[in-house]
Amino acid sequence: MTKKILTVIGARPQFVKAAVVSRAIKANEGLKEIIVHTGQHFDKNMSDIFFSEMQIPTPNYNLNINGLSHGAMTGQMLEGIEKICLDEKPDYVLVYGDTNSTLAGALAAKKIHIKVAHVEAGLRSFNMRMPEEVNRILTDRISDILFCPTDTAIRNLKNEGYDNIDCKVVKTGDVMYDAAMFYAKTSVEKSTVLKKYPLKDFVLCTLHRAENTDDLNNLKNIFLALNKIAETHPIILPIHPRTRKIIEQNNLKANFQLIDPVGYFDMIELLKNCSLVMTDSGGLQKEAFFFQKNCVTLRDQTEWIELVENGFNMITGADEQKILSAFDTMLHKQNNFNINLYGNADAGKQIVQELL
Repeated sequence: MTKKILTVIGARPQFVKAAVVSRAIKANEGLKEIIVHTGQHFDKNMSDIFFSEMQIPTPNYNLNINGLSHGAMTGQMLEGIEKICLDEKPDYVLVYGDTNSTLAGALAAKKIHIKVAHVEAGLRSFNMRMPEEVNRILTDRISDILFCPTDTAIRNLKNEGYDNIDCKVVKTGDVMYDAAMFYAKTSVEKSTVLKKYPLKDFVLCTLHRAENTDDLNNLKNIFLALNKIAETHPIILPIHPRTRKIIEQNNLKANFQLIDPVGYFDMIELLKNCSLVMTDSGGLQKEAFFFQKNCVTLRDQTEWIELVENGFNMITGADEQKILSAFDTMLHKQNNFNINLYGNADAGKQIVQELL
């Protein structure tokens, strides 16, 4: 008997992660997948070309819910996903990560007694001011299967008493590692970014967290550090239009290359060819490791504590001197990347086997 899986996703990174599992589902006759796109992150780059190039199945449903407050967005998603669940009657609702779409999908399913499976379970930043932290904690607590990417994630769940909760905890490795290795095979053919910006020995930087972009003092300190670094090392910073607007409104000077947001293939090529990564992104910290690059994290904490514990990542927050010191340390640090922190690039297959 074929099991029906309803996958709920709403942001571009979730599509990349879900594509990993979708490929594994397609290879098994025992599962059928229905994909719901909540529309949470409206992205003009997510065109038909995006889906075909990334080999991602086109969603069966698009709720087109975006640009609202957390409460309004989550509430509308909850309503829309519940209706689809009642129509489709899936065996599992599969959710990814820590967005409002993740929480809405899990809540909608659980309230009508449909099993929930959470990919990237057990991650914690221990900062309850982050909406992502609230989403992931609540989603974990109501999930029936918790697919954990790392030993740290499993340890977090144990510390929170999950041994005494009626759910199954499974270590699968990281679906983003699967994705990075899969798309790295063709990224050089599909990317044009290095032709546009033919820099060598550059630093790849990204900046998008509200704690940095909406706090002018933090943003100024980060820019002071980046401008200092740019005196000796070129920096490429793909930047969101909203962040660019904040920079322009506050007359912040950038003595480095600000470029428009890039697609996943371009980001892989930037990662392959940079000398160091500096970021406030969660995903990019891991991707730096996948492509054997040291990382400086422009936040006060990270969910990927194993990268810090093993010396691949340094946390600086928005402190100018800490950023400069960490840059100097990590640029010259010789790390051995032959350590298995995120599995064997077969997380998608393991998730499908468990669902079967």
